[in-house]
Amino acid sequence: MADPQPEADLALGAAAALDAGARERIEAAAFRKLVAHLRGRADVQNIDMMNLAGFCRNCLSRWYQEAAADAGTALETPQAREVIYGMDYKAWQAAHQKDASPAQQAAFAEAMAKHG
Repeated sequence: MADPQPEADLALGAAAALDAGARERIEAAAFRKLVAHLRGRADVQNIDMMNLAGFCRNCLSRWYQEAAADAGTALETPQAREVIYGMDYKAWQAAHQKDASPAQQAAFAEAMAKHG
């Protein structure tokens, strides 16, 4: 597994005035909306997300798995992916994933080289 993704300090600006519990509830709600948005946008391929944003659904599921581990809960990769994809990962791939074009693959290789 890759190095764990560090957490951002979100207690800035207006969020700094919130108590930790309220901030955590808001952050959790925002995360759930992000996951719902990604589930509704199966037309957006992971490689496109990686090329544009540097993360994809698999990254998000890995971060979820890391957060579970930090909280003392063991979660296997297939289980974490099901949380993010809303279904078994292999089923999602079969229904929604397309082969990456040569242009997408080249953009991915270039993006990854910058982060190497």
